Amino acid sequence: MNHRGRHRRRRRGTALRAALTGTALALTAAATLISTSQAQVTERPGALKALTAPADTAPLRLREHLVPARALDRLAAAMGRPVGVDTVLDSADRTLAEGADCSDTDRASLPVTPSPARAYCWDPADTAAGTDWRPTSVTTSGDADEDGVWGSHRVVLSGWTHSAEDGPRAERGLARVAFVNADDPDRLAYRWVLLVVPVDGGRDYRSLGSGISSMVWYQDKLLVTTRRADATALYVYDVDRILRTTVDGPAVGRVRGGWSADGYRYVMPAVGTYRFTGGRCSAAGPPCPGALALDRSTAPDSLVAAEWTTPGSERTARLWRYAFSTAPGHEGLLATNAAGQVNAVEEYRTRVTGIRGVLSYRRAGAARPSWYVGRLPGSQDGHGGLLRQDTRGAEAAECGADGTHRCWADSPGSLSYWQETGEVWSLSDRMLFTLPLAELDRSLD
Repeated sequence: MNHRGRHRRRRRGTALRAALTGTALALTAAATLISTSQAQVTERPGALKALTAPADTAPLRLREHLVPARALDRLAAAMGRPVGVDTVLDSADRTLAEGADCSDTDRASLPVTPSPARAYCWDPADTAAGTDWRPTSVTTSGDADEDGVWGSHRVVLSGWTHSAEDGPRAERGLARVAFVNADDPDRLAYRWVLLVVPVDGGRDYRSLGSGISSMVWYQDKLLVTTRRADATALYVYDVDRILRTTVDGPAVGRVRGGWSADGYRYVMPAVGTYRFTGGRCSAAGPPCPGALALDRSTAPDSLVAAEWTTPGSERTARLWRYAFSTAPGHEGLLATNAAGQVNAVEEYRTRVTGIRGVLSYRRAGAARPSWYVGRLPGSQDGHGGLLRQDTRGAEAAECGADGTHRCWADSPGSLSYWQETGEVWSLSDRMLFTLPLAELDRSLD
């Protein structure tokens, strides 16, 4: 793909790590140690159970629905030529502060064990008291391209969700993505892009109308899960089809004088969806996808997913994967059969509940992949837990004198493994952070 930049490895010494200082990490640990009274859940979920029966695998089947090219072209013709990721990053208007410069409240949301190598807090305008926006997901140019660079930049994308019940009526249910320029780990800058859906054959667009729970950027496509409990499992976006708005107003869509997006300069229209063939997601039917990640250790690369369940519930959750397509002209999309259907290539059940982050990775020479899951606590309050599972058993990180398993982030979000650097990116309710996968494994051994 000729628009991708060629990776140039840069030796930055301590700047590359941009690590939190020892003082900052000590403050984080002190602020987040969990008391014995909170250590109510012993994380012993046991091994993953492989599911192979047709009754188990059939509910995971998807059907691909792509927006007609003429509709996308009509919208682009009306709004102006689409722009790419570089253009958005060149107009970045907000910055993330390094962890040592963040407030105690922000740092208290970070994991206790393992400790982040680098952490960043968002622009105060995006996290001020009373805001109804919350970060939920992260993916990177390390997912998009194995050399870790897209265009001329190293990039992190973070998906945010607005409350559907609170805040200004015009903003309820909106979903936006922070495009973060991560070229310099000492200075991360970002710009917002609003997610929208074309309507009326590309003559207009509407807001996504749902919070997003996770997303994966693969090649030029961004696959996004929503919190809408219907048959739509994934929305698909194209990072080369970002459009500029022309009217700074609260509406979303075509307005008198041009195009508006609640004040955002850029919108990204959906180019397709994947819908469950078995109907809306439910406990007895197709799973409601809650977390996504890319796995580059499979051939072909695959999309892994975890089912959205209530923390502490009695219901088991499903983990599964779909293969990405290798067909020409189908870049960044899932592998389909002749009928346009997508079948899961692997499925498990886990006794872990409240999963909000998932990774799967098979190390060279390993007999099986490891599945990493970040979960909310059963009380839905405070720090969550981090586990590693496979078909033999499970391990959980421990912290504090009482050996509690509530060691992961506060209100944790998705997980993204940047294979080229060996780093895992994730986020808490307040901060974006990264740590080596090897360090994560050490905390679980």
